Amino acid sequence: MSILIAILVVAGFAVLLLALARWQRAVVSTNQSLLAAERDRGNAEIAGTKSLIDQQLAAMTDELRDVTELVQGLERDRSRQLGQLAGQLQEAGRQTQVLAATTHSLREALSSTTARGQWGERMAEDVLRLAGLVEDVNYRKRRALDASRRVPDYTFLLPQGLCLHMDVKFPLNNYLRYQESGSDMERERARKDFLRDVRGRLKEITTRGYVDTAAGTVDCVLLFIPNEQVYGFIQEQDRTILDDALRDKVVFCSPLTLYAVLAVIRQAVDNFRLEQTSKEILEVLHGFGKQWRMFIDQMDKVGKSMKTANDAFGALQDTRKRQLERQLDKVEALRQQPELAAIDDDERGTLALEA
Repeated sequence: MSILIAILVVAGFAVLLLALARWQRAVVSTNQSLLAAERDRGNAEIAGTKSLIDQQLAAMTDELRDVTELVQGLERDRSRQLGQLAGQLQEAGRQTQVLAATTHSLREALSSTTARGQWGERMAEDVLRLAGLVEDVNYRKRRALDASRRVPDYTFLLPQGLCLHMDVKFPLNNYLRYQESGSDMERERARKDFLRDVRGRLKEITTRGYVDTAAGTVDCVLLFIPNEQVYGFIQEQDRTILDDALRDKVVFCSPLTLYAVLAVIRQAVDNFRLEQTSKEILEVLHGFGKQWRMFIDQMDKVGKSMKTANDAFGALQDTRKRQLERQLDKVEALRQQPELAAIDDDERGTLALEA
């Protein structure tokens, strides 16, 4: 009995082991299927992720290539611009050196009173040329006044025999000292000396007798300062100089203001010439009107004579011709009568025998 029980226990245990083995194989098979499915899904996800990463890497590579090309282009442009800038800086340096040398030469040249005068006259002639004035037509240069020793630099010819004189004055030495002074004391001393020079030039021009209305001048004279900075410096530092000059009938002019004055002078001359020309034109038109009336009267007379002659010719052509034709018709009618016709035949026979 006990042996049977033992056999049954062993058999039951073997059946249990066999069931456990089957269950284990089923579990292992199920796990393997799940693992395979998970592996396939993981591989698919990995493949998709890899494809996406590859696409992003390709896009990033293209963008990186574009950025690299852009950076290289910018570098080339920067190098070229730096080269151009370096060339421009070299050219600017060269031009600065040339300008400095020219300025130095000009300053040395203008240190001479004669050179300043020539330079001032050159500036004045440039302004005159721009204003359209012609020498010996609109102005005279350095022409003595009535065999006297007074010689203005320029004399402008105005209508009705009037004239306007102008001198070129250029006090520069103390102005340059003022610009180059290193201390306030030196600048103030140079400023006072410069203004004193300007007043000296003003007094000099007022004593030359350039304003003489009895001799045909206008009641003022021009004082040309051929530098805008110097002219502006005078106005800025001492306005009383210009006021005193106007009281003495002296008009200060810079290149710009001289051009304006000359434009007014030329306009006045043109207006005067236009007025004179208008008078001459009116006189010519008056003479033309007179001759035109005489021409019309003579034409009327000739027209009347031609009308009379035409009427007489019409009478000859119509009335007189018809009357003559009537007389010829009468003669022809008489000739057609029998007696006259026989006489005509005898006369024709006689003429034939004689022939």
